[in-house]
Amino acid sequence: MANPTILTDRFDRALLYATHVHGGQVRKGTSTPYVAHLLAVAATVLEYGGDEDLAIAALLHDSAEDQGGEARLEDVRNRFGERVASVVEACTDSFANTAKGERKAEWRPRKERYIAHLRTADPDVLLVSLADKVHNARSILRDLHKPEIGNKIWVRFSAPRGDTLWYYGVLADVFGEGLPGQLSSELRAIVESLKVEGSTRTAQAAP
Repeated sequence: MANPTILTDRFDRALLYATHVHGGQVRKGTSTPYVAHLLAVAATVLEYGGDEDLAIAALLHDSAEDQGGEARLEDVRNRFGERVASVVEACTDSFANTAKGERKAEWRPRKERYIAHLRTADPDVLLVSLADKVHNARSILRDLHKPEIGNKIWVRFSAPRGDTLWYYGVLADVFGEGLPGQLSSELRAIVESLKVEGSTRTAQAAP
């Protein structure tokens, strides 16, 4: 049995910091505090062998993208070190400071750049990014199964259903090549379920 990962007060401080940075933020189209997603991603990273630095990066993976841009990333670097900041930076597909109303780049080019970046990313980055995408995909599938939501889930996103499924499908391919194993296989299975469920519900809703 591998030695257990020990979480120190750095993790405690990172959780407090994440809660502060994302305070008041909720998951798209829900009333769920955003920190629930961050906790789920950190838990997945730890469950799949990540150390404390990677668990902290998981807690903070959206901090620069959503809440402060380059200045936030520098603050993360000062507080938690270069390795954490490097992973956070690598998991960020836009440095627009959305907290100040800055607009992100167009969706498709931004996602294509991120996919290209992941193809050469190191295992640390792949693990945190994969954990993030798996939790996002799980959440979509869960809400797709809810009768009160169903296919209305797709209006939450910046891109149409087909584009969102394209993105997750390519991500599943990239992670399957770069970080093969149970977690990347889970993402592939969820993506296939999303395609089937979405097509079935669309057909049922057609006149």
